[in-house]
Parts: sequence; structure tokens; C-alpha cells
Amino acid sequence: MPDEKAYKVRALRCSHTASPDEIYEKLKTITAPLSRSWEKLENAKKVVLKVNMQMRTDNIRRVGGRRQELVDEDVLRASLRLLRERTDAQLVVLDSSFASPGERPGNDFNMRPIFEEFGIPYIEAGDPPFTRYRVPGGGLMFSEYQLSSVIGESDAFVSIAKMKNHAFMGITLCLKNLFGLPPVMPHGRVRSYYHHVIRLSYVLPDLGLITQPCLNIIDALTGQKGCEWGGEGRVCDALIAGDHVIATDACGAYLMGHDPTLDWPSPPYRRDRSPIKVAADHGFGTVNLEEIDFETDLTPPLAEFNSFEYDPPELIMNLRRSACEQALIYRSDQNRLAERYAGRFIYLQDGEVVWSGNDPSQAGAVQEVSGEKKDHAVWLKLADPEEREGEHFRVYEQNRAA
Repeated sequence: MPDEKAYKVRALRCSHTASPDEIYEKLKTITAPLSRSWEKLENAKKVVLKVNMQMRTDNIRRVGGRRQELVDEDVLRASLRLLRERTDAQLVVLDSSFASPGERPGNDFNMRPIFEEFGIPYIEAGDPPFTRYRVPGGGLMFSEYQLSSVIGESDAFVSIAKMKNHAFMGITLCLKNLFGLPPVMPHGRVRSYYHHVIRLSYVLPDLGLITQPCLNIIDALTGQKGCEWGGEGRVCDALIAGDHVIATDACGAYLMGHDPTLDWPSPPYRRDRSPIKVAADHGFGTVNLEEIDFETDLTPPLAEFNSFEYDPPELIMNLRRSACEQALIYRSDQNRLAERYAGRFIYLQDGEVVWSGNDPSQAGAVQEVSGEKKDHAVWLKLADPEEREGEHFRVYEQNRAA
């Protein structure tokens, strides 16, 4: 009997017109073989759920009667029903709301009735208390991140995502879903800090290493081509589940019609490196389908998927190279810059500090900060003499040489 593979993923056809009970039965079928997932979940006392779900109610778009950009209500209910049946653990949902502090969650938390139906509390990822988490193995982009304390208080983590393309990351599935975890201002960073050119491809594997999602579910009843918000709706008629976040996303990418082993600048990775390839290269999971116990009755592509090309490749190349150069300039002059601007954020462009302050959102969009030099990246950094976040500048050396 061959050795059991380290990763297991299952996918089945499930019509977007299926009833809630049919969706539940399909989900039950594809998750039943995930013994490693259920062993951890059934022994857990507290489980954190991260669901791709936040959007203002009046902005929600649908295709084929299902949510186009977010996990559909019936898929969420089926997932919660299954978890309630298989584990006695306390379930909590953790995510970032777009509402202002003191007003969270706002009307972007329109899944509230479903979580209340199952008695599951919502925790705002952007509000205290926080804990500083060291990334296992030292991290790819940073050595530590400040995240909600509930992550450290839990025994298992579940990621439930939508099948979509992404303008920066090429695809957004269960790994990209974790980007809702880092707190934003005033307790964390502006989104563009981690979503910066170069950084995000490495930040996402870091978040995966910290949370270690043991159950990963992709709602592919419907999906979206082009980008994460405002793209073209797709009917895919599928559900996917796996016991490792990278392996699950590799199978999801394959079913979208993408080669999961590809990397920037090959489409759909037009702007940044593939985060699942970065993770696999680091030894976290795999994008090699032969290393995954993967069974499905589906034939790729489920629908026409690809990322939109917003900028010419030459511009992207210049932005990536110049961002790496600014980061390495900061490293070479770190002591002086960190002392002079201690506790403040700075934007570097062509070796000069073009903006500094306590809240980068006050500087305006990156395009505004860059001024007339649209192909010269502005690189954002928190000037900290102690460098507590532990940024790994070797990433910029590697990408500059690519």
C-alpha cells in the first residue's frame, strides 16, 4: 500500500442551483476524507473561522442567484452546520470590518443573522486585545505580526473562501482570505503597508504559518474573473475542501484553469509573485499536484478565469525593481532614518523621504505620493529603531535580481 500523501483535497460538482440540503451533503462528502482536519477540530476547545464575507450590503453583487465576490449564504450555513455536528469546540468568527472604530461591525457584517442562528460570536480583527506572534521558522517577509489575541487562544483555524482572480496575487482563495486578519489603523497598519508591491506575496504565507488553517473550504458555486472586487461573474458549479491551505489553493488554481506551479510574470500573476508558489518554495505546503491526494469529478477550467492586465509589463517591472531599491537604501541607512523618523511612517522614493507622518492614509493614494514619477515606486516603512517587525530585506535582494 503506497504511503499516504501529506496533503488531501477533494472537489465535487455542485450546481449553483442546488438546495441548501444538497450543498450540505456535497460539503459533507468532500470533507469526510479529511481525517487530519477532523482530528484537530474534534479535539479543539476553540476554533476560529475566517470567512470571505465583508462588504456593504448595498454593494453585494450576485451571479446565478449566488454571491459573486463573497462566500454564499448557503455555503456558509452548510459549513457551520457541519462544524456543529463534528466538533463540540467553541466557534468564533474573526474578520475585519470596514466600519470605523466604535461603530464595528457595521452594515458590512451582513452575515450576522447566520452567525447568530448558530450562536457564534463575531470578533473584530482590528480591535484589541492583540498579541505579537512570531512566525514559525522566522517568517518570509516579517519575523512577527500583531494580530488578534483570539488566534493564540484557539486550537484550530478554518478558512472559508470564494473562488476569484486577484489583481495583485493572481488568485484569491483560502490563503489570500487570511489578509483580513492584520489590524488596520489606528492599532495596526494601513492596508497598503502589507499590500505593498513585493510584500504581500510573502506576508500571506507568513499569516498561513501563524494560523495553520486545518480545514480550507472554497465556495466555487460561483466565482469572479479579473480581480477581487468588481470583476466578471462566473458560474463554476463546484465545492472544494482540503486539509492544507496551500495544497487546497493549488487544486483550486488548477480547477480555475491555472497552472499552480506558475509564478510572476506568467498570468494570472501579472503584478506580483504567486503567494502559494512562494509558500511552497519555503517548504510550507506544495503546488505540485502529484504530491497531493486530490480526487475530483471536475474537469478544468470550471469557467473562464484570468486576471485583468491593468498596467503594461514594463511599468510593473520598473515598479518592482525601484521598490526593491528603496527598501535596500533604507537598510543601508537604517540607523539614521529610524532615529530621525522614529515611530513614524515614511515613504521613500529615489532614495529620498518624500513623506513622513503617523498615518499614511493622510498622504493620499500611492499614485498621489509618487507625483510625476509614476514608474518610480514609493516604498512605505515604519521607522522603528528596534525593528520589532523584523523585515527580511533579503526578499528585496532576491526580487531585484529576478
